[in-house]
Formats: sequence, C-alpha cells, structure tokens
Amino acid sequence: MSGSRKKGKRLISRSLALKGGAVFLFILLIWAWAALWFVHHPRAWLEAHCASWPRLVTAPLLWMGEPLGDVTDAVGLTGEDAVQTTDRPAPSDSVLFAGLPVRRSSPAPKDIVVLDKGEFKVGWSPSLRHPVWVAYHVPAAAISEVGKRPGFKQDKDAANSPTAAHYAKTGYDRGHMAPNYAIATRFGREAQNRTFLMSNVTPQTPRLNRGVWRDIEHRIAELWTHRWGEIWVIVGCISNEPRKLADTDIDIPTRFYQVVVAQNGNEIRAMAMLVEQNVPWKAWPTRYLVSIDELEELTGFDFLADLEDGTEDALEAQLPSRLWPICFGDLLDLVRLRTSAH
Repeated sequence: MSGSRKKGKRLISRSLALKGGAVFLFILLIWAWAALWFVHHPRAWLEAHCASWPRLVTAPLLWMGEPLGDVTDAVGLTGEDAVQTTDRPAPSDSVLFAGLPVRRSSPAPKDIVVLDKGEFKVGWSPSLRHPVWVAYHVPAAAISEVGKRPGFKQDKDAANSPTAAHYAKTGYDRGHMAPNYAIATRFGREAQNRTFLMSNVTPQTPRLNRGVWRDIEHRIAELWTHRWGEIWVIVGCISNEPRKLADTDIDIPTRFYQVVVAQNGNEIRAMAMLVEQNVPWKAWPTRYLVSIDELEELTGFDFLADLEDGTEDALEAQLPSRLWPICFGDLLDLVRLRTSAH
C-alpha cells in the first residue's frame, strides 16, 4: 500500500474519531443539561415522576444530576436560594436568630420545657424523653480543636432524662441535635461536654446520623460559615407514630428537620430540610429541601416568629432549589465530604 493511501486512511480515521468525540460530547452535554433540569424540581415533583416515568429514564438523570448539581449549585451556577431583605441588623452573639419555636398545634407536644445550655437551647419533652427541637448558632471562626470524644451523660436538669445505657443494643444511634463538632470548635471543651448530655440526644438510625445528617452538619460548620459568616440553626424532630426504643418508653421520631439561617447586610437567607429516619445511605441533602411554611404545617411550630411579618411570610413561603453556594476554594472539601466513607 502506498504512503499516500496510508496517510489518507489515517486522516479518515482521525476525522471519524473527531466526529465521534463531538457526538459523544454533545450527548454528554444534553444528558447533563437534562439531569440538572430534572433534579432542580421540588421533591414532590421528583417523587411523582420517579414513580411514573421508567427507571431507565430517571436513574441516569439522578445518577448524573445529583452529584453534578451539588457542584454547580456550590459555585452558584444553578439553583435559587430563599432570600428576603430586612432593615434589622443581624443578632449579635445570640443563640437565637428570630426567637424560639412557638407551638401552634399538634404534633408538637404540649409539655416542652426550655433548657438553657449556654451555647444552645433545648426544647425538652419529658413525655417523649428526647428533645423536640434544639437551637444553636455557629460563629464564622473556629477557635478551638475538637478534643477527645466525651461520654454521654444523663441530664439531671431534664425531667425523665434517659441514660446512655437506654440506647445500648437498640440499633439506634445516640443522635446529637446540637452537633459536637460545631459547638466544640466554636466554644471549647465545656460546651462540647454539654452536647453529650442526654437532653441533646434523640434516637437516629445509623444511615441518617452518619449519612445525610452528618453531611448537613459539616456544611454548616465548615463550608457555609466560610461563605456566609455566622449561621443560626434550629434542628428538631417529628413524632407521628407511637414507636418506642426497645425495652424503654423513649419515643422514636419518624422524621428530622433543620432550619438554617444567615444574614449578610440586609439580606436574610434561609432554608429548611426534612429527612426521614430510613433515608438512604449517601442521600443528597438537596432532595430534602422544603419551604419553612410546609415544615411549620408538619411540625406544629412557628419558626422565626420574631421577624417582621412581611419578611417572615415571604421568606417562609419560598422553596429554594439548591443548598447554599460555598467558597470556590472549599470545593475539594465538598468532594471529600461526599466521597468519604460513613
């Protein structure tokens, strides 16, 4: 075969490879666009379409859309936040952003006792024998290292507080409400010890406690504080079913939630997440975004009750379509968070 013919064949092969690569890239871009469009719909829409559309369609969209969307949301390319303006300055050195949760109706229990733990406040239920909500805040700068993990202790100030032994061999974790890491790094050892009181503990499945709950806590303490500064959080649980921890009368909640708030200048940014006990391992937190209005209907609490009415109403009606963006330099930390073993 002559050299010219060989050269011609190589050129044809190269041309076909380039065209094939271009077609593949075009298909990949269309897939990525469709996947991002799909995962940025509200949870109810996603669940309905995942149930009605063939899995052959929805599975690839979720497989591509959830990790890709986490990154594009993190750098602010996709999604929207719930944001409203206010004339009021942000609270200074306050555990609470806009007041305690106010009980309006069931399923919020009627026997809530507020326990002041300094760096966080606990809405304790003696009948359920666990906190119904906990409010805490996370200053932007960490001032302390996390020391040796303390042991859990009964809280003598919480009526009907269980002991750590009540949770042994039950299949449930002793789930922190005010998180160990965030409190320890911002307020030191004594404050960390208080997070290990049983008044700050609820029964959580390992897949929740070590999965999406850990994910959200890390973003609050390490990622969102870098971008947005001080953050205020209300975490809580909903008990809709009469389930008890094995051989105890400790209630097992059915779902858990977090309300996360930050203020920069005159802009208030807020979001809420609602997660079931049986959430899948490695679940993506964005899937569990709800409006604060919806959360109030489900919990029986009024959150952010001290905000001016117009701001509160507008902020709580918004449903964000993403988790908050982070600093570009923290992207590697986000990737490590999602790929680390739980």
